[in-house]
Amino acid sequence: MPKKISLNGKSLIKLTITLSIVIFVIAFSHLTAAQTTNITSDIQSLNQSILALENHTADYPSAAVPSWLDTGSNAWMLTAATFVGLQSVPGVALYYAGLSKKKYAVNSALMVFYAFAAVLIVWMIAGYNAGFGYPAFIHININNTSYGILGYPLPAWLGSYEAHQTIYGPGPSAVDIPTSTYIFFQFVFAAITPVLLAGGVLERMNFKAWMIFVPLWSLLVYSPVAYWLFAGGWLNQLGAVDFSGGYVIHVDAGVGALAAALAVGPRLASERKLEAHSLPLVLAGAGLIWLGWDGFNGGDPGGATIDAAIAVLNTNIATAASAIAWMLMDMAFFKKPTLVGATSGAITGLVAITPAAGYVNGWEAILIGIASGTIPWLSLYKFEPKLKVDDTLGVFSTHGIAGIVGGLLTGVFADPNVTQYIDSGLRGALYGNWYQLEIQALAAAVVFVYDFAITLGLLKLIGLFIPLQAKPTELAVGDYAFHGEVAYSELLATLPESATGGEKAEVKEEEKEGGEKKK
Repeated sequence: MPKKISLNGKSLIKLTITLSIVIFVIAFSHLTAAQTTNITSDIQSLNQSILALENHTADYPSAAVPSWLDTGSNAWMLTAATFVGLQSVPGVALYYAGLSKKKYAVNSALMVFYAFAAVLIVWMIAGYNAGFGYPAFIHININNTSYGILGYPLPAWLGSYEAHQTIYGPGPSAVDIPTSTYIFFQFVFAAITPVLLAGGVLERMNFKAWMIFVPLWSLLVYSPVAYWLFAGGWLNQLGAVDFSGGYVIHVDAGVGALAAALAVGPRLASERKLEAHSLPLVLAGAGLIWLGWDGFNGGDPGGATIDAAIAVLNTNIATAASAIAWMLMDMAFFKKPTLVGATSGAITGLVAITPAAGYVNGWEAILIGIASGTIPWLSLYKFEPKLKVDDTLGVFSTHGIAGIVGGLLTGVFADPNVTQYIDSGLRGALYGNWYQLEIQALAAAVVFVYDFAITLGLLKLIGLFIPLQAKPTELAVGDYAFHGEVAYSELLATLPESATGGEKAEVKEEEKEGGEKKK
């Protein structure tokens, strides 16, 4: 028979307390487990609210400030892009207008203005994704390695796409800013490239031919080269680097200008000389270009980083050194320093430091500046004349040669103490890596050959359907024949009656009436 369990009063109390504790613990554990998810969610929400308050974004919808967005970097990138845009309009527009003859000032500025607008349209339709798209549209496989050649040339205007975190190139690479910011930032680089190229064909190119050429050239030349050296394409994969466009922008522009000048042909024999008609315009344009370059090189890291600050400082160091070096060259050979020379030297300094800005230290930036103030000078005055190609503003030397100089010196000077902030492991020949100089030379050769061939071929094709050069009768008149307007009203008085259609007579009559009233 089973034993009877007898409980006295004390035992009963102990058992009751024990059971109550067990029941409480079980109930509490179930309650805690049920609330764990809610508590975690509440903590996350609280953290986001605190972060939003710190970033002053509490008043915006949560979707407008996602966790991946770095608001400081986004602000800097939008600002940097605007700086670069100002380099073209009005920077280069004023600079080229001032360097041109008075009767071509409007045409020179309008070629720049049109190129800026036209590139944005083709950039949104196909250019951006051809140059930065992920994944690669065209690639080649060598030894089980896929090398990206070109992105998918698709539109970049869908709202969901523009609001997404930036992811680009065959890698892919990611940046903590919206794709819309990155599209705009890369657009201003794409735009300034044909803008600079225009300097090689000023004062004679048919404006209608220019209108056709710019969007096609941007899509066929700029976007592919950008994919190779900006987006992580095949030249990047082989080890070539271009911090902010020494090759992609300036070699493209300089070599393109040389090929375009060859295809379009020379100016009128009587006009094959640089006659800057307004030095104040030259200085104003050069100033906008110089300081706008802080966004040019400072924005390349993709955010407000240490490397961005280093790039901005190096940009200004090299520019100052190059401007002085160019002036000294002018004084040595021409006996006088000139404003045009000083601004030319500043621009070659900006160009040469561009591929190296975030990879070198300060004293190396000075050396790059000295090289860019002397080698392009020698190219412009000693080498280019032997080519017998009418490169109006010497774009081949000031951008093409300067870009190559900077790209090669990047292969020499890339300092691991600096590159650690953006490309850990990158080092130049000075620091024991001679391969970097070799691959920089290969990249320069590839860009040179590709750009020259496509530019020349494209213009020859356009020339089959429309004249590349304006008529001699139009060139004799200038802006009024091209656009029906002039930069300075006094020019109307110098035009033939056939060009003005009687407007010249009206101007003279108004002047006569004004003189009589004054009397």
